[in-house]
Amino acid sequence: MAISAQAAEEGETPHYPLKKPAQENWSFAGPFGTYDKGQLQRGFKVYREVCAACHGLSLVSFRTLEDLGYSEAQIQTIASEYEVEDGPDEAGEMFTRPGKPSDHFPSPYANPEQAAASNNGAAPPDLSLIAKARAVERGFPTFVFDIFTQYAEAGPDYIHALLTGYEDPPEGTEVPDGAYYNPYFLNASALAMPPPLADGQVTYDDGAPETLDQYSRDVSAFLMWAAEPHLEERKATGFTVMVFLVLFGGLVYLTKRKIWAEVPH
Repeated sequence: MAISAQAAEEGETPHYPLKKPAQENWSFAGPFGTYDKGQLQRGFKVYREVCAACHGLSLVSFRTLEDLGYSEAQIQTIASEYEVEDGPDEAGEMFTRPGKPSDHFPSPYANPEQAAASNNGAAPPDLSLIAKARAVERGFPTFVFDIFTQYAEAGPDYIHALLTGYEDPPEGTEVPDGAYYNPYFLNASALAMPPPLADGQVTYDDGAPETLDQYSRDVSAFLMWAAEPHLEERKATGFTVMVFLVLFGGLVYLTKRKIWAEVPH
């Protein structure tokens, strides 16, 4: 594991990440936030062309891509591009077939052992819930303000920072062979995943910038949708409930005033 040179010199245990992610602007932030379907489609494109080579999305079914604006025919075409294991057949054997909309995205590896063996011993995590499972604690007093602003974008902020945060290690910092320095990584100052994205790597059809920063933003938003596809409905329901509680509270207060108005205290 890589060691922070400054912390080592001071005899202290380094705390990770060495740098905290910046709070980014997301369309789905706040109590009235919504997903940008154009951004989600771009993020899905980045996932398919880059991330899917190593990372699975096993909890997401193809048919949920309808939420991103894809038609039934497009979803069928996308699903058929994947090979899905099925069975057993009449002979008791497992077999593979083209994917169907009801299937989930398959893992690029047959099992975790194969995944680890193909990646220097570190199995790439499944990305289905990564935007909710990975986040940097913001500490006191920031988390107090987060209660009122309903900040829930720590996962996308972290993913974006990680994807754009690769850099040359500072002088005196030891990085193990096969690892890459990234001060935003939660568990160390280096990780086994090489920088996955670069400018011009993925072609966009809508004219969006084909840059590392844009790719990282788009795939982070897509992974947030994958982890919480019903975010918009949850926020709409929450707003309705709050309005109901305010009105109900007002009616209860007026009723109390009406009943107890002529009762001596």
